[in-house]
Amino acid sequence: MSNKTVQRMMQESRRGHPIDSDMLRDMGVSAALAAHMVKSGWLQRLSQGVYLLTGDTPTRDGSIAYLTRRIAGLHVGGKTALSWQGVRHNIAFREKVVLWGQNPYRIPSWVGEHLSYSFQTTALFDDDLPYEKGLKPLPSGDPEVKVSVPERAILELASDIGKGQSLEEASNLMVSLRNLRDDVLDQFLSHCHRVKVVRLVRDLGLEADFSWARGIQKHVDRLGAGKRWSNQTKNGRITLKPE
Repeated sequence: MSNKTVQRMMQESRRGHPIDSDMLRDMGVSAALAAHMVKSGWLQRLSQGVYLLTGDTPTRDGSIAYLTRRIAGLHVGGKTALSWQGVRHNIAFREKVVLWGQNPYRIPSWVGEHLSYSFQTTALFDDDLPYEKGLKPLPSGDPEVKVSVPERAILELASDIGKGQSLEEASNLMVSLRNLRDDVLDQFLSHCHRVKVVRLVRDLGLEADFSWARGIQKHVDRLGAGKRWSNQTKNGRITLKPE
């Protein structure tokens, strides 16, 4: 093991960011050498093929960045995306990060030890909308961690209502969203194929007295004109009228 290999690994590894086998290979570290580095105390093994510099701890963003390389379309969405962009109602003692992705994935146990999260792969939009639409790193955030813009995040938030997300908190968050871009929101609504989500965004917007909410009825009619949507949740029944 050469000093140059160790030096390169130390320089290219980001603090708090797990290193997978592909990354090590790009640094000139083979699987056998990685095992030797674990025994020598340079690396610690998190799971099969995943390492971290000895003495380091996976950070929130480092853990998400690792998952981004494993799960297509992984991003921070819904309530967390709004919170990270300054829209929040309740401050939790330990933040639970809402993650969305395109495909199911068995998230390693070490992630849960360092990151409280929920993860879902529910498809909100039709195939005509590129999945990456409205996903981008925050200006001062980790460049590997993509976050939903508020217009997309509010639809993801609505999708979570009744599944751990309360209607009351969603209503309070909606009131704070006075800078939503009407045209961007309309584009996401145009491609959303879940009537529950569209109706909830409409009703939350009307309750907050936003002018754009009155224009959402066309999307409701497109998905289910004249049909009532109802669902039983642990906090009671949510019933959404067609008009």
